[in-house]
Amino acid sequence: MSRYNPRTELATHEVSNQPAPLGDLALFADPALRESTDAAFTHLTEGFGQKVRAAQSAHLDTFGRAAGSESARELGRQADENPPKLRAFDRYGQRIDEVEFHPAYHELMALGLKNGVSSRAWTHPEGGHITHGALMALMSWADGGVCCPISMTYAVGSVLRVHQWTNEEWMPRITAADYDKRVIPAEQKTAATFGMAMTEKQGGSDLRANTTRAHALGGDEVELTGHKWFCSAPMCDGFLTLAYEDEGLSCFLVPRWRPDGRRNAMEIQRLKDKMGDRSNASSEIEYRGAWARRVGDPGRGIATIITMAHHTRYDCITGSAGAMRKAVVMAAHHVSQRRAFQKKLIDQPLMRHVIADLALESEAALALAMRIGASFDAAAKNADEAALSRVLTPIAKYWICKRQPGVIYEAMECFGGVGFVEESGMPRLFRAAPLNAIWEGSGNVIALDIQRALGNDTVCAAFARAIKRIGNDIEALKPLTDWLEQNKDADPRLFAERAAIVFSADALPQGPVRDAYITLRLMSPSHTWGATAGQVDCDTLIERATGWV
Repeated sequence: MSRYNPRTELATHEVSNQPAPLGDLALFADPALRESTDAAFTHLTEGFGQKVRAAQSAHLDTFGRAAGSESARELGRQADENPPKLRAFDRYGQRIDEVEFHPAYHELMALGLKNGVSSRAWTHPEGGHITHGALMALMSWADGGVCCPISMTYAVGSVLRVHQWTNEEWMPRITAADYDKRVIPAEQKTAATFGMAMTEKQGGSDLRANTTRAHALGGDEVELTGHKWFCSAPMCDGFLTLAYEDEGLSCFLVPRWRPDGRRNAMEIQRLKDKMGDRSNASSEIEYRGAWARRVGDPGRGIATIITMAHHTRYDCITGSAGAMRKAVVMAAHHVSQRRAFQKKLIDQPLMRHVIADLALESEAALALAMRIGASFDAAAKNADEAALSRVLTPIAKYWICKRQPGVIYEAMECFGGVGFVEESGMPRLFRAAPLNAIWEGSGNVIALDIQRALGNDTVCAAFARAIKRIGNDIEALKPLTDWLEQNKDADPRLFAERAAIVFSADALPQGPVRDAYITLRLMSPSHTWGATAGQVDCDTLIERATGWV
């Protein structure tokens, strides 16, 4: 955070040629996010009125000012620099399995949850998933670490709401738009958060290799014995998890407290020492007879929990798009004020090409992310959109999350040496950048999931109709849309990449940004950022990244 009236005239030199701090930002004023959100809202033509759209946009504007404040970014820095600590035992040797967080973490959680980042999709369903995605992109400006528990709390709603007992007992808690950090039973709190624990050491993404067992207690109640290699945010109030019972691999809800008020036997073995997103506690846990209750049908655990994973993949997309835009805006701000070789850096032709190219990628990511949100919102009333969401979500997850590290690295380079220094904020963004490409299915898993989705006749038909429509609407994309129609069995990674480029171009509004994207990603692609050879309208892209700051 900037300090009041610092000294600039020092004993050996005068401090000069330094960019001003970003200060407080109205993040929803960014045309890239605002126009992408508007385009997604426009996609919902059925039953979506102007008043509802205006209310959602007003909420985004209000939250954009809160998440865009200098104080919110400072909280993010503090939370990241003071990672959580495991307190497995109290001073008397009694097992408590608690995680201690820096106060900044709790303030950030309150910022997100009280403003409905996790709940608004369920409490304001018209355009709610679009709004949620935009809120997540805005939240990433403050801190990516807290986005993990906020995302899981959002995503679990897709499962809890369709089962009577979870809908009655847990949905009111996760949609309360509040944050209650107290370590007490959920029924005594003002609001609850949710996590999930699926993968195990021996299996990873191969969930059927899990060994955790569910021992029947009667009805749908069980006790679990086993381990989970990854359990993010272990201080949540409840978790969805997978375990085997006689009928097969089932999904269970594990609360932190047993129904009789005792602490549940979910033991935190250690916290992960992670590369990035250090404000969030990721852990390894063991179930030592942990009480749980089945969610969904016996033996249908993966089918049950994949619904939640579908929504967290959406957040991987929106979080990556938001972080990319943040990195680009920070870099553009820096070079627009820093001078070198008798000019502002932003006026140097090569720097203009780099900033414009990065800005273009961030715009396309936001546009495609919001298009995914529209498919979520439209799914209930539009079978085509429901089917398209099934394949378009992994396509976007594959592409956008993989583009994020490269964008953030190049933005860091725009700062020069200071970009490699922690105080710039760029190293924190860079360390976190690979996470979303790994979480909820790394590249090969996602590429194969796209092929699996297209193996469904309904999904395949919806995809074919969308591709044909795009090829007819955008002539320059027709060769690529024809290829996609004819090569559904092509190399899965190549198919994912080409499909993502097509849908990204389609998601961008008609105009100079879309034209630039088609030129640089399809007609004349390069292997490095900024190698544009002056082929696109750099002025428009740069102005859109800097004019609102």
